[in-house]
Amino acid sequence: MRIAAPVPTIGEHALLVFLLQIAGLLLLALVLGRLAQRFNLPAVAGELCAGVILGPSILQPLLPGFSGWLLPQKAAQMNLLDAAGQLGVLLLVGVTGAELKFALVRRRGLTAARVSIAGLLLPLGLGIGTGYLLPRSFLPSGANPTVFALFLGVAMCVTAIPVIAKILLDMKLLHRDIGQLILAAGVVDDVVGWFLLSVVSAMATSGLTGGVVATAVLYPVGVVVFALLIGRPLVGLALRAAGRAPGPAPTIATAVVLVLFSAAATQAIHLEAIFGAFVCGVLIGTSGQLDTAKLEPLRTTVLAFLAPLFFATAGLRMNLTALGRPLVLGVALAVLAVAVLGKFAGAFIGARLSRLNRWEALALGAGMNSRGVVEVIVAMTGLRLGVLNTEAYTIIVLVAIVTSLMAPPILRYAMTRAEDVAEAALGLGDQHADPAQAPGRESGAIRFSEPRGDS
Repeated sequence: MRIAAPVPTIGEHALLVFLLQIAGLLLLALVLGRLAQRFNLPAVAGELCAGVILGPSILQPLLPGFSGWLLPQKAAQMNLLDAAGQLGVLLLVGVTGAELKFALVRRRGLTAARVSIAGLLLPLGLGIGTGYLLPRSFLPSGANPTVFALFLGVAMCVTAIPVIAKILLDMKLLHRDIGQLILAAGVVDDVVGWFLLSVVSAMATSGLTGGVVATAVLYPVGVVVFALLIGRPLVGLALRAAGRAPGPAPTIATAVVLVLFSAAATQAIHLEAIFGAFVCGVLIGTSGQLDTAKLEPLRTTVLAFLAPLFFATAGLRMNLTALGRPLVLGVALAVLAVAVLGKFAGAFIGARLSRLNRWEALALGAGMNSRGVVEVIVAMTGLRLGVLNTEAYTIIVLVAIVTSLMAPPILRYAMTRAEDVAEAALGLGDQHADPAQAPGRESGAIRFSEPRGDS
């Protein structure tokens, strides 16, 4: 029997370059992330800029020799960096799923459902329509226009829970009625968004026929049913066994193994690995067997190391020099306008149907419009699957950054006006003013006190 030769290990030079890539990207991401936070901006904006600085937008034109050495255009070298980034995003999605508060959705019920559904359907439809209207030069060679349009629609309709939660926390709105409602609607958006991403990704990898479309829809449904009926008890047993051991290490290791196996399972059936990681994260968070304190070191590691590394690698794929071309810049502005209009209008309509006043509706639109983390993940998925080219990818990530930066000032303005309306309705404003004539006065105004459920 012939013994196979051992597989060669990574070369010295390749390892050196990989270590410098990780160290350089992470250092710049942490510095720029902290700088962004100093200016009350989402850290993800600074972390993405780290990749932009070291990528084809800045470093490559300025220092092409050094850029070619640090980030060589060799698949074997760059795949190492991509693999590290993929590990980071899978654990980030798993941790995010574990932290979703479904009790919020139950408590805010119909109002959250109305806001979320309207805030999903309108931007989804506008995004799909925009995808069909864009010039074909924005499609990669061989890409299906319908799949591209569907992918753009999904990118337009998602909402970023981590960014929203951080904004609400910084503004001391997290435990207010409007903050709870934004989070509840965002949870619904997150669940539906990951489901849609999985469906469209399956279409991108398997083609677009009747059988593929049916399979792409039924497989995620099957995964969810399997997770609820079989996965949840198994996850509960695993976490209960890990929780008996002293210290957080067994719980952390168990959670990581569960997330990665779930991601591998959905990847194996031609769904996105991210979908499996998200579903497993939800099971971990709702199992009733999780000691959240023991999982805190994993959360810290993911948010401090793996997530910034992923966003920095995502920024490497952007090429802002493309915006110097009038066509690309025009398309970028049009897509941004559609994204903002669709999300604001959808959330606004859902809020008004729930009898909230126009300022509360505007606040909901501002919160739901923040796409940050999730849209970057959607864009990276589209680029990896060959659905997006560099120009389209750059535009989508740009939308994620701009919408996240827009949220705080608009939310702050809308909340100030909403509180003025609430005070006028309670007779706490100008004693000479007639509360009935207060602008924006509505019978369904939210009272800014303790969180309450839907009536």
